[in-house]
Amino acid sequence: MITGLTILIAINCLLLMLVVLIQNPKGGGVDSTFGGQGATQMFGAARSTDFIEKLTWGLAITLFILCIITALMVSNATGSVQVDGSGF
Repeated sequence: MITGLTILIAINCLLLMLVVLIQNPKGGGVDSTFGGQGATQMFGAARSTDFIEKLTWGLAITLFILCIITALMVSNATGSVQVDGSGF
């Protein structure tokens, strides 16, 4: 289960990186490398920028939630182990 969550986190991170790289640093819309003019004509400049921004926020929130769930599962899985503090 933890391996599956780790894979989901990795996929989410890759998608988040791609979405962030597609964005124009000045907030002008989709980068021209990825067909910015065609996307602007198809969706309109405001709608394409709005979609990319919502997608970025959605992926960021999903990453945050997945990380918390994974941390809780790992802590529950290793929480029953007792350490005696002797260093051995």
